[in-house]
Amino acid sequence: MDPVRRIRLSIVALIAIMAFGSLGYSLIEVWHMFDAFYMTVITLATVGFKEVHELSPEGRVFTIVLIICAGIIAYTLSSLLQFTLEGQLRKILGRKKLESRISKLANHYIICGYGRIGHLICREFQSRPTPFVVVEKDPHHIERLDREGDLYVEGDATDDDTLLTAGIERAKGLITVETSATDNVYITLTARGLNPKLFFPGQQQSISQLEEIAGGALP
Repeated sequence: MDPVRRIRLSIVALIAIMAFGSLGYSLIEVWHMFDAFYMTVITLATVGFKEVHELSPEGRVFTIVLIICAGIIAYTLSSLLQFTLEGQLRKILGRKKLESRISKLANHYIICGYGRIGHLICREFQSRPTPFVVVEKDPHHIERLDREGDLYVEGDATDDDTLLTAGIERAKGLITVETSATDNVYITLTARGLNPKLFFPGQQQSISQLEEIAGGALP
């Protein structure tokens, strides 16, 4: 759950329990709404103040229910918060580890795009093995890269900084298989400017020819 949704859930839960408590005291004890609201606040806050008015047996039972409800909600929200924070922490640490591995790469290939052809090329490189890093911006492809454990840089391959993060200056070659032909041309020109010695297997070739490259035509 994203942080914004978690905050909204917390606010809604707080408003709901406050409304439940105020309405309950008002109906059971026949109190003025402000007195009922005040009693709800001091009960949930567990500050230990004296009751606004003497509670009836029914009112005491309702107070117990209110405290239990509040405790369950507080536990649920705290567990959710802990789970989210731990997940974020694991994600941050995992990303740092990934960046560290990428920064140590040299004479590797950069694959721009993780669609059908990009995935095919990655599997061929893995079987050799040949070091590579993928540049991808699609969230669905990023999830797949995470699952398969491939090195990747999340970002737009047409951006200089993204290619630099992928180690373009230390790379041996680059293969761009983006869906846009314009992007492929732009990426090629940008990469050549950043590393003139870069090898471009499959440059100006069709998709079918790129499939042949994935089958073993790379140096």
